[in-house]
Order: sequence, then C-alpha cells, then structure tokens
Amino acid sequence: MLKEYKSIVDVYGPLTVVEGVSDVGYNELVEIKMQTGETRIGEVLEIHEDKAVVQIYGGGSGINIRDSRVRFSGKPLEFGVSRDIVGRTFDGLGNVMDGGPEPIPEQTRDINGQAINPMAREYPDEFIQTGISTIDHMNSLVRGQKLPIFSGSGLPHKELAAQIARQATVLNDDENFAVVFAAMGVTFEDAQFFIDSFNETGAIDRSVMFINLADDPSIERLATPKVALTAAEYLAFEHDMHVLVIMTDMTNYCEALREVSAARREVPGRRGYPGYLYTNLAGLYERAGRLENSKGSVTQLPILTMPEDDITHPIPDLTGYITEGQIILERDLDHQDVKPPIDVLPSLSRLKDDGTGEGKTREDHADTMNQLFASYARGKEARELAVVLGASALSETDKLYLEFADQFENRYVNQGFDTNRTIFETLELAWELLTILPKSELTRINAQYLDKYYPESDED
Repeated sequence: MLKEYKSIVDVYGPLTVVEGVSDVGYNELVEIKMQTGETRIGEVLEIHEDKAVVQIYGGGSGINIRDSRVRFSGKPLEFGVSRDIVGRTFDGLGNVMDGGPEPIPEQTRDINGQAINPMAREYPDEFIQTGISTIDHMNSLVRGQKLPIFSGSGLPHKELAAQIARQATVLNDDENFAVVFAAMGVTFEDAQFFIDSFNETGAIDRSVMFINLADDPSIERLATPKVALTAAEYLAFEHDMHVLVIMTDMTNYCEALREVSAARREVPGRRGYPGYLYTNLAGLYERAGRLENSKGSVTQLPILTMPEDDITHPIPDLTGYITEGQIILERDLDHQDVKPPIDVLPSLSRLKDDGTGEGKTREDHADTMNQLFASYARGKEARELAVVLGASALSETDKLYLEFADQFENRYVNQGFDTNRTIFETLELAWELLTILPKSELTRINAQYLDKYYPESDED
C-alpha cells in the first residue's frame, strides 16, 4: 500500500520537506501530485525523525503546499533495461524522446547502482581504438578504464566526443561493442548536433543516448549519468558487451550538485562545492571496470570543462585523483586550427602500457610513443628558443627538431574530426615523421625495431 501525505511544510528550490512520514527510505522514489493535476517525481534525500527532505526532478516551482500530495513508492528511481534500448534516445531521466515506442523492459534496475567491488575486478588491459592518433598511440584507452577529457569553454570537446562515439571499437570484437552517450546541461543546438551526428553516420545503431537539455531542471542532471551507467552495466554484464560510456559535461553535473547542496544549507567546501563532491564523483567513476567471469566491460570517457581553464579547480582536480589519467585540450592549438587540439605532453593514460604491444597493438608501439614524446618536447623547446633568439641561433639539430614539432602538430595531431585512423596507420605515420630526425637521435627505440620499421629510403 503506497503511503500518501498532504503534509508538505516547506519548498525551497528543488527541495521540499514533508513531515509526519514513517517507514520511508533513503533514495526512495516519490511522486508529487500538484494542485493542477501535474505529477512530478523525486527521491528522498534525507530523513530526520518524522521529516523527509525530497529532491524534486522538475523543480519545486508551482507547488502549492496546502493542496499538493506526496506519495512514497517504497522503491528507488529505476530504469527499464533490455537489448531494445540500443539505438534509442532518452531524456535525462530515461524517458523516450525519439518518438519511438517504449522499449519493453527485461529488467528494472535501481539507477543508483554500486561501485564495482575491487575484489571482483579484472585488471584493464585490452586496447580500445578510438581512431584518434593522439589517444590511440600516445595515451591509449583500455577496456574498463576511466579516462577523462579536460576541456575549456569554447573548445571543441563536443566534436571530439561525437568523433569518439562514432569511431571507437575493440579490435577483433566489433560486433559486441556499444556506446552509451550521456549529455548533461547541453543546449538544444548541441543536442541536435549529437543526434544528427549519430544518425547520419549510423553510430546510433550501436548507441544509447541520454540527453538532458540546458533548459531542463538542473536537478535532473544528477540522475542522467546514473541512468546512463545503469544501461551500460546491463549491456556489459548481462549481454557481454564492451560498453564505452561518454559523459559530457561533468561540470554541469557538479554545478547541479552544488545547487542542491546550497538549497540544503550545507556548509560549503572548496569554491562552494559540497564536501562530499569527491565521494559523489567516485560513486560514478568507480562504476567502470571489468568483472571476473564476465566478458563484458564498462569503460568511461567523462568530459569536463575546466572553469577559467584552471586544472586545479575542484572538478578536474578531484576527477584526476579518481581516474586513470587525463586527455587535455589546449587553447593555443585550437587557435592554430588544430583538430582535435589535444596537447599530448601534459596528457596521460596511466594504463597505456598495459593495453599495448605485441598481440594487442604492435610491438613497436611503446618505443615509438616514447620517441614522439621526447622529440616533440625538444621541438617545443627549440620553438621557444627561436622566439627569444631567432631561428638563426639554433643548431642544425635543433632546427630539425623544430621542423619535427611543426610536422607533428600539422600532420599527426591535426587529423580533423572526420578522419578515422587505425592504430597501424598511426604507427606508420609516426615512423614517417621520425625520418625527419637523424637515425642517431632515435635513442628511445630498440635497435631491432629501427631495423624492421624505419623507412630506409628516407634514411640520412
């Protein structure tokens, strides 16, 4: 028997307080029947004695305290999952928004989920190809990893997100690959960009999209990544699929969390964010991984915009602690019209060495990656020196490194948002660029790989 109350005592922002309640649980789903006949849903955020604080999806505006009724369902917010959700588009709460029929659920699952038990985890070590050289070669993504993309306002992270969603695949296992795409707080224009991009390229056929618009109540953003991860976990661990979850923009999610915290009158932490921001983000990010005795996996690519390009801001700072590296978009490269503007030097994938090499990508992967890092870093140093002293002051070797840095950015990094390179095409391009330098400078590459892969016709 569902319990119904007409005892709302306060509404502030997206929260309402109901008194006189009993046997109500944390995260319990709530229906608020307004005096106009409209029904909004929410969940129990806090319980104190006979009072329950309810977080309302849709916001608290328009609720009449005297005439509205609150019904507690006795269960958490759930999402109905089945194989039929693949190829479909939903809103941020999991309601169909593509005009198609409601999928018939095989199961209904609590969207709050659980972080994967560390004792049940398999170590991530299988390469995922995104088709982007600076990720596949320099900062490789592996199954079960969480690798965030740090961007800035105005940088083309939405184009990069769409490109990865279209191109990503697990080598030799493409038929079991799926993308779950969650957009939080995006404009209608950006949402349409993602929908059109997925439909035009056919990527929608292997994708599940969840879209929370900027004009949707911000409180709904707190549910969007949870619903998306619930769908991903079902596909991965019930149907043995390799699922890549792309979540953009996590900054909008954190802003919604701060809004709820302020409404609850909590003592703020750094820059006004709640003190539990770390544990809240960890609860999302740690739902990625591989399980023992399961072929499937959940891999995460959360995307966040750093306010004022500040990497020490709480959102990127805490995300960096929880995840296994970061891909950084660089404003100077964007000004040079480099697409995608990924700065490989501060970017890092902590698991790249585990997912590459013979039998996974190619035997020369790690050596060529290290050589590109070292050569590009020296080339950028030569570029800075040339700005101060002039190019004529550079040694002949430094001039070659400067040319290498220019070619690396123009040909390797700047591949565009429509080019899908295999890892083997990327490796061949890397060797071609390395011929700019004398063979004697390639000290980070094993001699046997030099003999096998160095293009002899271009050798000095």
